[in-house]
Amino acid sequence: MEITGKTLIEWGYKPGKWFKGAIEHANQHQLAGDALRQYLDAVQPTIIDPHAEAAPFYRNIRAETPDEEANVQQVLATMDELMKTPTLTGGAVMPDACPTGPVGQIPVGGVVAAQGAIHPAMHSADICCSVMMTSLGKVDPRQVLDAAQSVTHFGGGGRKALFDLPAEFLDKIRGDYFLGDERSLTLARTHYGTQGDGNHFLYVGRSRNTGETVVVTHHGSRGFGANLFRKGMKVAEGFRKEFSPQTKPTNAWIPYAEDIGKQYWQALQWVREWTKLNHQVIHDQTLAAV
Repeated sequence: MEITGKTLIEWGYKPGKWFKGAIEHANQHQLAGDALRQYLDAVQPTIIDPHAEAAPFYRNIRAETPDEEANVQQVLATMDELMKTPTLTGGAVMPDACPTGPVGQIPVGGVVAAQGAIHPAMHSADICCSVMMTSLGKVDPRQVLDAAQSVTHFGGGGRKALFDLPAEFLDKIRGDYFLGDERSLTLARTHYGTQGDGNHFLYVGRSRNTGETVVVTHHGSRGFGANLFRKGMKVAEGFRKEFSPQTKPTNAWIPYAEDIGKQYWQALQWVREWTKLNHQVIHDQTLAAV
């Protein structure tokens, strides 16, 4: 008897990527009866269900007004659901926490520890959102602000030929599984030196301690990182459907033990490096223009 996908489905097995290899093996070795059942039971994916109870998390937050109390209750409700994700072993709620997205999605100010898993939605599209500060010495802050405005760009999208991305960095990502495609390379180039929108900023002021003028930038990895995030979510969703279909889609994960998990982790490191370079070029070009 030839084994087909229909055969496995009729026997109660859930379709997935594993079907192809299992069917080929079963037919090649002419498995039947108990031997076939034992083989299929051994190779079918193990379904990982969410925790019945939320994993423990620390509550470093308190409310002092009715509005704050409502916020805290929403944060705790979403954390209670989030911490049922089967990869999570612990977590914390920071004082500035507030909910975002549906119940069960990690809130702003939420921190979790995951075992052997990378959750793209938990680093979000704004990968490596960060700040950098440079002290420029005793110079006029207005002059610095004018210089900064002349070299960087705020708003959606990128700008062509704003600055040249270092060739050695481009060489690193050209061979990367996630970042070597033309769209990623274009975003890395055209968003280099830009700051985006939302709560991103470039601040100029004087230090109370030294009197020196400082520049502070706040942004993440721009479209370059957002493009990686979209790819990561697609990969994570594939694993979720196959191995943990009861887990919420926003909490899907990529297993680090898989080759693609290690590849995604490496891509995150390149995005982190790009973000640091982006801060640096804005600071360096601002200083050069003063």
